Amino acid sequence: MLDPEAHVCGVTRSILGQPWRWRGMAAGAGDPGFRPDDLVDQLLLARGVAREELERHRRPTLREFMPDPSVFRDMDRAAERLADAVQAGERVTIFGDYDVDGATSAALLILLLRGLGLEAAAYIPDRLMEGYGPSGKALVRLAEAGASLIVTVDCGAQAFEALAMAKAAGVDVIVVDHHKCASRLPDGFAIVNPNRLDESEEGAAQGHLAAVGMAFLLGAALLRTLRGRGHFADREEPKLIELLDLVALGTVADVAQLRGLNRAFVTQGLKVMAGRRNPGLAALADAARLNRAPECRDLGFALGPRINAGGRVGKSDLGVRLLTTEDPEEARAIAAELDRLNEERRAIEAAVCEAAEALAAAQGNRAVALVAAPGWHPGVIGIVAGRLKERLHRPAIVVAIGEDGVGKGSGRSISGVDLGAAVLAARDSGLLVAGGGHAMAAGLTVAGDRIEALADFLDERLAADVARSRDDRALLLDALLSPGGICAAYCDAVEAGGPYGAGWPGPHVAAGPVSIVKADVVGSGHLRVIAAGEDGRRVKAIAFRMAESPLGEALLATPPHRRLWLAGRIKRDDYHGGEAAELHLEDAAWADA
Repeated sequence: MLDPEAHVCGVTRSILGQPWRWRGMAAGAGDPGFRPDDLVDQLLLARGVAREELERHRRPTLREFMPDPSVFRDMDRAAERLADAVQAGERVTIFGDYDVDGATSAALLILLLRGLGLEAAAYIPDRLMEGYGPSGKALVRLAEAGASLIVTVDCGAQAFEALAMAKAAGVDVIVVDHHKCASRLPDGFAIVNPNRLDESEEGAAQGHLAAVGMAFLLGAALLRTLRGRGHFADREEPKLIELLDLVALGTVADVAQLRGLNRAFVTQGLKVMAGRRNPGLAALADAARLNRAPECRDLGFALGPRINAGGRVGKSDLGVRLLTTEDPEEARAIAAELDRLNEERRAIEAAVCEAAEALAAAQGNRAVALVAAPGWHPGVIGIVAGRLKERLHRPAIVVAIGEDGVGKGSGRSISGVDLGAAVLAARDSGLLVAGGGHAMAAGLTVAGDRIEALADFLDERLAADVARSRDDRALLLDALLSPGGICAAYCDAVEAGGPYGAGWPGPHVAAGPVSIVKADVVGSGHLRVIAAGEDGRRVKAIAFRMAESPLGEALLATPPHRRLWLAGRIKRDDYHGGEAAELHLEDAAWADA
């Protein structure tokens, strides 16, 4: 039996300076009724699933995990208003954010309303000219153009002035959001958000949903309302489940926690996506050169970034246009443009990332790495913040200062540190022009002369949380394998425990002991390793963007006679037909120290 307090392979301090521990073993190993389980059950138990819940978590379905939409405050009010608009043929505009969650949320409601015979318009603000969220000018302009109902998706929770202006202009606004709310809510017709401070207990339990998940639940409430009114007595009811591909994409791309309902959304959504019913998603998969059924990681690393590229460095509405078109030719043209913009985004990101890393290195050991400079493209600062967070193991905020001296910032956090709440507190204290977000990500607008004061505020407020999170940092492992165990069959065996992502981490394994046969740098700072085990088998491993890290430097300098333990995730080697497997390396430790 594994000792839950033991260090895996005796590693108390790895090359990256962290201990290796077993994931979640304390819950089972001390239980007198604990017994050996198959691999997938062990993975589920280690991720907090109760033994009596194993079966439904093995096969997550909407029937098992989806709550009654009416548990959310304002949900029924929003559904009734939308039903009125459908039956009266009103002019409706869906106002979305420019990221993947916003694009998929907007597309879902547009396609659903189209299936109900109402062609809603889409409005996606320009990132550079308009910024995040609804502005009063934009909402009033939509009202003047004839819209009687506006639904904001993935934005609006903090849009007090904008919604007040819309109300004065005589247009109803429904907010569908998931970002943190203040104690006071904007004056909209309905505010549907599981993170309202006055949300019901059942609704608040779904606070990890992305906006597209909330849009799906609003769609279910709308169909139920219309069904109750007899609307489908003489017409076909749209199949909401066919839009789950959009829900899966938005959920994964927004790095929402993959637990509970989100796991069901992604599991079932991947099945829908494999059917290639949406012309835009099919064209995007082709542009990304995906020649197999999509997997969860494809949503975050292949499809999501391409849709995001439109909002980051191109036209903000390209994503929603792609996802709502019914013309395959138009879909192919938009997908090709997004693929081109994604390459452009990568080049811009690399330049900003290099400059941001240099600034962060000069700051010392602040609790929050806050870097700012003029000339940085606002479209990539969120990605760069994520890179800094991973490299420094602390929250990071990257601020692009405009010609007017005002900075637009984007932040990413680490587990156990609520960055969104800290940004709201900074706004309430007068340090920010605007700001909001959720625990793991936040956005803000700050005057250039307040950036240093903001850094001091965040440092003081979050220092204890960051220290606690970093002290608790450990690489959590699910299995110890010989090098021969790194194979495609293992990938197949653990797939039933997925989908894996934020909040539901993929299985991590340790393998070894091994000696390094070859180590070299490939691509853009990636480290490629070939190692040999004592069982005579060789392991192919790659560490992405790690060539200049302590891990990369150590492995490149390791002499053949030294033995190591390697740790990471096993992945099919797609470049060689997927029949072999490789280790995506995240850490290593000396076996002969």
